[in-house]
Amino acid sequence: MKKHDEELQGREHDESLEPELTILEPILFHLIQIASFANQTWVQNQGSGWLNELQTHDWENESGTIRFLHSWSKGNFSNKELLDLQLLFRVYFIGFTREIQEYASAFNLEYPFEIQVSVGCELYPGDTPQGFFHVAYQGSDFMNFRNTSWVPSPEGGSRAQNACNLINQYQGILETVQGLIRNTCPRFLLGLLDAGKMYLHRQVKPQAWLSSSPALTPDHQLLVCHVSGFYPKPIWVVWMRNEQEQPDTKQGDILPNADGTWYLWATLNVTTEKLAGLSCQVRHSSLGSKDIIIYWGQQHSSMNLILAVTMTLVLLIGLALWSKKRW
Repeated sequence: MKKHDEELQGREHDESLEPELTILEPILFHLIQIASFANQTWVQNQGSGWLNELQTHDWENESGTIRFLHSWSKGNFSNKELLDLQLLFRVYFIGFTREIQEYASAFNLEYPFEIQVSVGCELYPGDTPQGFFHVAYQGSDFMNFRNTSWVPSPEGGSRAQNACNLINQYQGILETVQGLIRNTCPRFLLGLLDAGKMYLHRQVKPQAWLSSSPALTPDHQLLVCHVSGFYPKPIWVVWMRNEQEQPDTKQGDILPNADGTWYLWATLNVTTEKLAGLSCQVRHSSLGSKDIIIYWGQQHSSMNLILAVTMTLVLLIGLALWSKKRW
């Protein structure tokens, strides 16, 4: 395994050739509920709130309260509005559990089973937020809220149809759902984006290093370019040879770090005699016009230089101490 301490070289890139890093994706805020029913008497509910891939809220089952994971997670809602929502969620969890246990036999729900709920809204660029409410059973789509009523999913079959027929009888529930996804969620999403804009618009520079491992064939090496700690998510990482992008570069998924930043790796399978001239190039909005470029093999000469400088400093310090003692 070859690894070194992030040797970065900035090089101004041709902006006319720059790939598009800003991806116009919808901004999604949603609440996720996972209800696990082990038997007729034991159930566990897990609830959380998410802004895209960033968790912003958590639900405390024992106290029946919302936990705000960031200083801006309350958005611009007043304390009264947040307490009203908290009370609504508390009543919902109790009623949801009781109704599922009561109708489990009628709907042929076989223990143990799991129900997943996703409710929220998404904001497309230049558009108004759109609400949604999805329910899944055992990982398969079960029913969805459309317009003013619940609609069964094809995967849910007659069981989902019967559930929709039952819930659609309660006008109060339908009006509450409509109010949440059409009014409350869009207002909260816009307030959340405003309150958290300093955090959400921050720029964090990536750290980069190289490593290698034996490939499947003896005369090949798998080179790995690691890039970590960057924010926002869009990034461009590729292996290069003499200014030419290597089409065999394979990029892994962009994965989250615990601190809210992202991690990515890009690999290149290459024969040992073709290692010369290879480099990994990283482009990110936090870097401006300066890309990170790390040349394969450069770490060895750099480490030798660092070692030489360190040894020289040690010798000079030792000589100074020896001279001081002598005089």
